[in-house]
Amino acid sequence: MNTSTTAIHGHCAAGFEGVRAAFADNFAKGLDDGASVCVTVDGIPVVDLWAGTRDAGQQLPWEEDTLVNVYSTTKTMAALTMLLLADRGVFDLHDRVAKLWPEFAAHGKDQVTIAHLLSHAAGLSGLDTPVSPEDLYDHEKICSLLAAQAPWWEPGTACGYHAITQGYLLGEVVRRATGATLGSVFRKEIAEPLGIDFHIGIGADYDHRIGDLIPPTENLGAATGNGKAGSISARTFANPATNALQSRQEGWRRAEIPAANGHGNARSVARAQALLACGGELDGKRLMSEAGARRVLEEQIQGTDLVLGLPTRYGMGYGLSQTMMPLPPGAAFWGGWGGSLIIADLDSRTTYAFVMNRMVSTLMGDPRTMGLGAAVAMALAARG
Repeated sequence: MNTSTTAIHGHCAAGFEGVRAAFADNFAKGLDDGASVCVTVDGIPVVDLWAGTRDAGQQLPWEEDTLVNVYSTTKTMAALTMLLLADRGVFDLHDRVAKLWPEFAAHGKDQVTIAHLLSHAAGLSGLDTPVSPEDLYDHEKICSLLAAQAPWWEPGTACGYHAITQGYLLGEVVRRATGATLGSVFRKEIAEPLGIDFHIGIGADYDHRIGDLIPPTENLGAATGNGKAGSISARTFANPATNALQSRQEGWRRAEIPAANGHGNARSVARAQALLACGGELDGKRLMSEAGARRVLEEQIQGTDLVLGLPTRYGMGYGLSQTMMPLPPGAAFWGGWGGSLIIADLDSRTTYAFVMNRMVSTLMGDPRTMGLGAAVAMALAARG
């Protein structure tokens, strides 16, 4: 593909031309194969752009409705679902997990709360029992292993990124509380009412729209620089191990892995999180209270993450403003392995999302999103 002549598709409102320029510049520099970027203000898209190719062979165009696996950006959809259910009184975020899932109390986990799961403070960032990549498709097996396992640190005393395990833990809480899977609750209560093209576990009828992820040069975990043999970080990323090429497998797509296998694009990610940014109401439909939405900003824990090896600050399922990601006080964010990112600002009622297929190795500090983010911030500031 000739990156210097990549056509940019979509629309960009007046005042946001800098975002389009930054997006085009990523292609001109050869940083992207295919990508999309979306910015919403009051739930309305003011930037909705896409460009490049969606397949590994760089032959098929990235279309308006192209979807890709966004890895841990999926966690914001899982967390949004938890916030919605808590707002509706299905459970309280500070309820003990064992209240809904009695088997989870084993090995001193009886005081672990749902908030601990949301803030990566439960001490279950990986598994003791070796599992295969295909075992990730078996929700009940992974949940039974996690329930029977002793925590790797005292829950609530430190954070350690639950890269894959968080989705199973939250998913089982939802299943015990509602009788339905987290992915189906997200679909029925959020995605379908608002027309959001995001899927936690995706059906075969969408396969023709799914783009290939282009793996990074380093596998997940190696890029953290915190993988000393036997460390919590090394143990987390070694078991279960993750390979980006697994995202192309049918089993991966069909399973529900609420921490990692969501499929969407920048438009659908931004729109889903606009529900949060707009205080629980979108398109005149109120799905949760403003107070319930703002619970995302309740700081749960901060400090050096035992898995990422970076200073972090977690709210209810999202990252809050911190050293590596300085944001306004009303903003929450998270990103996915490879570079996808979502920022939702509840004070300015804005969202900014980036989704791509070429993955970078780093978990923080992607030059593509930094350049785009700076352009978004400048455009929003100019609006006043």
